[in-house]
Amino acid sequence: MNCNPHWTIYLSALLTPIVAVLALYLAYRQWRTAQNKLQFNLFDRRFSLYEATRNLIASIMTSGVAKGEEVYKFSSATREAKWLLNKEVVDYLKMLYDKAIALQTLQDELKGGLTGEERPENVGKQAEIKRWFFAQYKVLDEKFSSFLKLRH
Repeated sequence: MNCNPHWTIYLSALLTPIVAVLALYLAYRQWRTAQNKLQFNLFDRRFSLYEATRNLIASIMTSGVAKGEEVYKFSSATREAKWLLNKEVVDYLKMLYDKAIALQTLQDELKGGLTGEERPENVGKQAEIKRWFFAQYKVLDEKFSSFLKLRH
């Protein structure tokens, strides 16, 4: 009589741990896929905020005026920023909005027919705000850079 166990006994003993390891690996891969999808969705939503901000700056730089419709588009597009970005960037977006409204107000005052010393002062303030907006291209990239990097 042979006392050596048959190879099928070893195989059946190893089958359960092998299946468990395979199931664990598949669960890990599903978790990683879900994490990558979340990162992609966050990137996509944050990039749309970046794009809306860049469009506002570009609109002001190309036309020289803060158009009401462009400012409204910016305001609508960045409404969800407080849930996607940190407080520093949200405050920056609010500052951009406030500057655009200030430029709009100055332009409306100028259209209203300012005279005397008020006119050159108004034009000077508008020029200062426009120069500020021009400098924001670089600042915008710095503010959003940590949120728009894809990591693997």
